[in-house]
Amino acid sequence: MGTQMSAAKRNVVTDEMRAVAKDEDITTDWLISKIANGSIIIPNNNMRNQNIHNVGIGKGLKTKVNVNIGTSTLKNNIDDEIAKAEIAVKYHADTMMDLSDGGDITKIRRKLLDIAPITFGTVPIYEAYNYGVTKFKDPLLINEDAFIQAFENNVKDGVDYTTIHAGITKDIAKRILKVRRHGGIVSKGGTITAAWMLKYDKENPYVKCYDYILELANKYDVTLSLGDALRPGSILDSHDELQIQEMINVSRLTKRAHSKNVQVMVEGPGHVPLNEVKSNVILAKSLIGNVPYYVLGPLVTDIASGYDHIASAIGAAISSSEGVDLLCYITPSEHLALPTSKEVKEGLIAYRIAAHVGDLVKLREKAIKWDLEMTKARRSLDWEKQLALSIDPENAMRIHNRDYESHTRNNLPCTMCGGACVYIMLPEQRKYTKNDDDE
Repeated sequence: MGTQMSAAKRNVVTDEMRAVAKDEDITTDWLISKIANGSIIIPNNNMRNQNIHNVGIGKGLKTKVNVNIGTSTLKNNIDDEIAKAEIAVKYHADTMMDLSDGGDITKIRRKLLDIAPITFGTVPIYEAYNYGVTKFKDPLLINEDAFIQAFENNVKDGVDYTTIHAGITKDIAKRILKVRRHGGIVSKGGTITAAWMLKYDKENPYVKCYDYILELANKYDVTLSLGDALRPGSILDSHDELQIQEMINVSRLTKRAHSKNVQVMVEGPGHVPLNEVKSNVILAKSLIGNVPYYVLGPLVTDIASGYDHIASAIGAAISSSEGVDLLCYITPSEHLALPTSKEVKEGLIAYRIAAHVGDLVKLREKAIKWDLEMTKARRSLDWEKQLALSIDPENAMRIHNRDYESHTRNNLPCTMCGGACVYIMLPEQRKYTKNDDDE
């Protein structure tokens, strides 16, 4: 079948390319060259047998938002995760990742794949961890075959992209404790992999078997999301030697993947102080080129427990404006508990706002149309249109209507300003049209 990248290199336009071009209001001629050089990806496993909404991720396209869901070893209710998946789809997540590491994760993954008609990702090391816990009561008793088998299982089930922590090597793992990080390693996949390498004094199986990983990824057209096992878990650790060394390794792995026509995106931090967010994107892009960059947050402070979706959305908006292509949301429960469906929605809405804020910088002429329509609706006191244009119309309607008996009150002010509404006090503004010669 080939991959999206191999098709692009042959100048073959796929159905997925046509769909992305339509969504983004671009031409397939413009798109195909970007897929060929790896600056845009369309994650799309050729084993998925359902109609899904494919998205393009990369330079020149709208910033996308990913939602993480999934069980843990302490809480694994499949119905809860189904409800979260439905919320993610309802409120327009672009991609979804199943991070389950507790319960029957194969069953959970397949069920979520069935009900979520959007781009879908996983982290195979969590399956290997689950296998070790289930079979041996110790996740570190797995052998290297378990790492590879987990990847193969995920790929064959139809996931569109997988995170593999191939940038962390045995040599880097041996440096971890010597570097004395404030926050240590906060990537679960990175910690599992590092602990396994140190226990057996063996190389990372995803490094050792990378050529086989590429062979499978090419066969199923699975996009590799090269994970940041060593992302900083505290703003005090931002851009230390471990993070930078891994990023250098990932840049090399990206080139090897492209040589095999395998699509790649690169994952980033993590916890980064506000003044380093821009430089993080510049540094990453200088190393990996125009490969799609996918960041978790970043969180710009460590003290926002319960409100980490807000703290991280600040970093996400800046990252998006500087060129980040995919934002991984964070919920209010980050660092505290497995998120509820309500918290999934809160995190997703916060990140969709952050993505749009970034797009107003990157893609102003396209992105500004939404804001322009909202401005017109507000100026004319068109409440029906204002509510429909809101990023969360249901919530906007609930707030607006709580002081009114009727559904909407067009041509009347809201209760914030009442009779002092600027469009009541100076009604001429409601008919104002800006002319080119206005000063």
